[in-house]
Amino acid sequence: MSLALRGVTLVHADGSPALADLDLRLEQGEQVALIGPSGAGKTSLLRLLATGLRPVAGQLELLGEDPWTLGARARRQLRARIGLIHQAPPLPARQRVITAVLAGRLGQWSLARSLVSLVHPLDRDGAAAVLAPLDLADRLYASCDQLSGGQLQRIGIARALYQQPQLLLADEPVSAMDPVLAGHTLEVLRDAATRQGTTLVTSLHNVELALQRFPRILGLRAGRLLWDKPANAVTADDLATLYANEGLSTATLPAVPAPAETPLDLPRC
Repeated sequence: MSLALRGVTLVHADGSPALADLDLRLEQGEQVALIGPSGAGKTSLLRLLATGLRPVAGQLELLGEDPWTLGARARRQLRARIGLIHQAPPLPARQRVITAVLAGRLGQWSLARSLVSLVHPLDRDGAAAVLAPLDLADRLYASCDQLSGGQLQRIGIARALYQQPQLLLADEPVSAMDPVLAGHTLEVLRDAATRQGTTLVTSLHNVELALQRFPRILGLRAGRLLWDKPANAVTADDLATLYANEGLSTATLPAVPAPAETPLDLPRC
């Protein structure tokens, strides 16, 4: 088992609810998409799974461990097995792409090796290998301030793939990309997770991409899991309930799309 939540409840720092009585179980290697309206708690759930937030109630198990019963050192070791892809990757503007990618393993390397790699990158071939499928091999020595938003997101993905985590969490990882490139990038992410046996949880605002690219869909609303279904079982009524808003016409709700093939010709972003 990769993760399990039993009755997990989380509150924000101001005391407002973030997640309520959440039950969820994922086996190692599963790939799921998390969808729901803005403010549903998607980012909070990912931060909880990354051990960045501590629940106020319930039980949380990650990779066979309860992170909040571990000592500080053991919890750091657990975090090194968990990858987190941010919507806006925290990359220093003047940092080179190769250094940003290799930083994915800083939590696994010794302090001496980490410091050396920051000055003199130690694994050029490894960094190039994860960048190539993302169409960024030619940007290996570029600085991050020379890249577009979509390119920076792909650097963040490359860094997480280089880490080779057992649990990979992605928060809107393709929001700055056009639809064609976003679909291709998600397939690169999923293919790498499949090869490595990594459990993948990805939050997406784009419902069509979620239903087309992921076999299992979690519908989150107001901090509660409304439904957990195979993608081919999600209905228009499910989506209407998930995104229901008195101020919106039903015509504006996401539609259930047909499966799509991964395109071959990829524009740069």
